[in-house]
Amino acid sequence: MLESSGKSGEMMRSLLLISLLIHSALAQKGGPEQPGPKPPQPKWLTLSGNEPLIVARGGLSGLFPESSGYSNSMAKSLSLIGTALSCSLQLSKDSMGFCLSNILLDNTTTMPQVYPKRQSTYKVNGKELSGWFALDFTAEELTNKPSLTQNIFSRPSQFDNSLPIATFDDIFQSKPDQVWLNVPYDAFYSEHKINVAAYVLNAMRDHQGINYISCPEIGFLKTIGGKVNKAKTKLILEFLSPNETEPTTRQNYGALLKNLGMIKSLAAGILVPKEFIYPITATNYLDAPTTLVADAHKEGLEVYAKGFTNDILIPYNYSMDPTAEIQQFVDNNDQFSVDGVVTDFPPTASEAISCFSHNKGGKPYQGSPLIITRNGASGNYPGCTDLAYQAAIDEGTDIIDCSVQMSSDGVAFCLDAIDLNSGTNALSQFMDKSETIPELQPEAGVFSFQLKWEEIQSLKPQIQSPFGTKENLYRNPANKDVGKLVTLTEFLELAKKKATTGIMINIQNAPYLASKAGLDIVGTVTSALKNATLDEQSTQKVIIRSDDTSVLSKFADVKTYKKVLSIEEKISSVPQESIDEIKNFADGVTVNKDSAILSSNFFIKGETRVIKDLKAANLTVYINSLKNEFTSLMFDFLADPISEIATYAQGLNVDGIITDFPGTASKFMRSPCTNLDPQADVAYPILPIEPGSLLNLMPPEQMAPADAPLPPLDSKTIVDPPLPPVAPKAETKTDSNSPGSESDSKSGNKPGNAPAPTEKSSALENAANWGLSLVAIMVFSLLCMGN
Repeated sequence: MLESSGKSGEMMRSLLLISLLIHSALAQKGGPEQPGPKPPQPKWLTLSGNEPLIVARGGLSGLFPESSGYSNSMAKSLSLIGTALSCSLQLSKDSMGFCLSNILLDNTTTMPQVYPKRQSTYKVNGKELSGWFALDFTAEELTNKPSLTQNIFSRPSQFDNSLPIATFDDIFQSKPDQVWLNVPYDAFYSEHKINVAAYVLNAMRDHQGINYISCPEIGFLKTIGGKVNKAKTKLILEFLSPNETEPTTRQNYGALLKNLGMIKSLAAGILVPKEFIYPITATNYLDAPTTLVADAHKEGLEVYAKGFTNDILIPYNYSMDPTAEIQQFVDNNDQFSVDGVVTDFPPTASEAISCFSHNKGGKPYQGSPLIITRNGASGNYPGCTDLAYQAAIDEGTDIIDCSVQMSSDGVAFCLDAIDLNSGTNALSQFMDKSETIPELQPEAGVFSFQLKWEEIQSLKPQIQSPFGTKENLYRNPANKDVGKLVTLTEFLELAKKKATTGIMINIQNAPYLASKAGLDIVGTVTSALKNATLDEQSTQKVIIRSDDTSVLSKFADVKTYKKVLSIEEKISSVPQESIDEIKNFADGVTVNKDSAILSSNFFIKGETRVIKDLKAANLTVYINSLKNEFTSLMFDFLADPISEIATYAQGLNVDGIITDFPGTASKFMRSPCTNLDPQADVAYPILPIEPGSLLNLMPPEQMAPADAPLPPLDSKTIVDPPLPPVAPKAETKTDSNSPGSESDSKSGNKPGNAPAPTEKSSALENAANWGLSLVAIMVFSLLCMGN
């Protein structure tokens, strides 16, 4: 813990070292200055025509407690050059400035634990509040014992109770490019004889780099307006919710919006909730934009939007991609751009502005991994429907996939699982068919081979939301049951017509279907591919995927097919004997995320050997499967799916990414920021994270107990028994008493799906910004704690 009396000497040494390290990281970010003419810079529709400003609210407060040393240093190092660090000002009894957004310190600090008997009740802007207030304590009391905590419970708590409350002076220790000072409670402090304006004016004399001062109170802006050099410091009027009352005029903020001319007389711009610009409907979709930005720009007012964060449910229009939300405000229309965004996750805003805006028609970077769908664009549409496949193709996917299922009358179609409850409303229509088949899954289901194709066609597809029930993160409800399931033949025709780079055919449960349902899924797929003449060409890639080596062996004679073994279990490495067995049947593998990166309590602690082992053996490696929901992401990825994609694509160098959201992956692959060549003139390279870096910052007592090590892939689990013969229709005995269908072809080999558990692997090599910024704040911590 930092003691206020002992900060100065050692603190300055640590700050100098941090500054050097961080600026070294930033220098690596953009590469050396290149000779010759620069490419023309894009024209922005901001008031000035310049790039929108990023304001880091309390630093990188989406990860670390607000305005802490860690938060500010990481925001500085991982964000676009020019980003402003913000401090939301609170004042102590002796008029020392501290940085915390909420006037109540209860759930952002440990004040209630340190001073349990010093709770107070005050009226703040007409509302009675009880809790712990900064004005009841001296600066020494606020600095010496209390520490910061995260006040959003979906964010990591592992850095709580270890970082001191930050003073306003502390923000300058990270050498910010710009500073935004927010003054939210001037009237309240004035009532209690604490002069906020005097503090701010003194701070401006002490620190020349206060670039923006915002306040929701017109009286405060009038007080300091004539005393501020407006060429160096912009005054911004902050708007609260429309029905809240502005203390000076006693008008609500909704009414004040109609008087932009008056606001221009005292401020250079306005700071508004993002919903003032793009309202959100009751069903969580974007409504038509208001004219606020255009109206303000006509008056010569800049417009800054606030409320951007990655770890909440954002409007469904954005496909759970927080960079898409930022783009909507800066580049997704031909009418306006806001002049800046206030965000808890400034690296995400940096990507949106520097990498994805003004990049329509970008080409995938050389050597980029293939984008492979999981059931089409299943993050936005019911999986395996015509609409999901068409959307994926439109979004720039390379490989569309079909997990083949069979109806009782032998029609092959695409659906994620053999259980129709996964992806359709089968249970509501065919509850009498529901049963438990332990060989297929532990839960009861309505299985595809129990129904004729005509019956299956009567079902409604259903969008699958893997985190919907528990986390309330439902996918695109407007599309919850749109589209129609497609047959394998229709799928192949679509792929040929749209000239996709290729297709992936996934075959599961072949032994059971042959022996128990009388259905030859392998023969059916073989015939369909032959009928589509995909066995006679090499223009489109054909990938046959299965967890059963006997299925893959049935396609060995067609040399143009790429055979891929699905490894479902968690493993740590792939020994040579296992590699030798895989290569007898397959050209590549799919591995799950958990077999590539090791994690603990949603923090990445390292990488396994799996991808290194497989790549060293010249096996193609596809990672399965990526999602955009922030609950699926390790904390290291900052609730940003782009960061995860970058880590697998460029850190682990996988050959393909299987994803529910191919549009997000395509956006990344086509971005100029994927160029990691240090000689390239890239303003903001998107770097893979460095495994274990955040864990190294964590206090030892916050570390989770070590997990049991994952096993290597056991070679004995790889090879499956031969496929069993297809049971004749008359002899078919399905557990559901549904008739099985006959097949003309025969296959050999017994049911046996099976590899056993194994471990993980991977290879993350590029993390300049992460590494240096984390080293910097570790040095900061060690030197300061030495006091």
